[in-house]
Amino acid sequence: MIDKAKSWFRLWFAKVWKLRGGGLYAVGWAATFIYLEVTTVLGEIAGADGVVDFFTNQIIEFLFRFMSDSIANMIQAFMWPAYVVSWQPPVGAIALGVAYVVFAKFIKHHITAWLFPDGEEAESQT
Repeated sequence: MIDKAKSWFRLWFAKVWKLRGGGLYAVGWAATFIYLEVTTVLGEIAGADGVVDFFTNQIIEFLFRFMSDSIANMIQAFMWPAYVVSWQPPVGAIALGVAYVVFAKFIKHHITAWLFPDGEEAESQT
């Protein structure tokens, strides 16, 4: 089960990596989106009167609300650099700049090798 989840996550993240340019922006987008989705689901479950109530009375409403929240989360995830920059100015902007340099120099090639073990994508990203 865990291996299947890892495989699914790797495939999803590889698509995000390619779509978002294969850099710190892609990692930030994915991390922000996952964080927002998890907090949305946990908030919905916490807001229910109980687990049974959540599954019996609110599941349909939850699914529609979750889909609309997912779209909002996706849009918020696109803006993750703005959140970092606005965090304790000017520290956030400096941290973002340092993160881009450190990521490109030390981290990107490890992620690319993990996502694309055949090396095909790793060669095109360098």
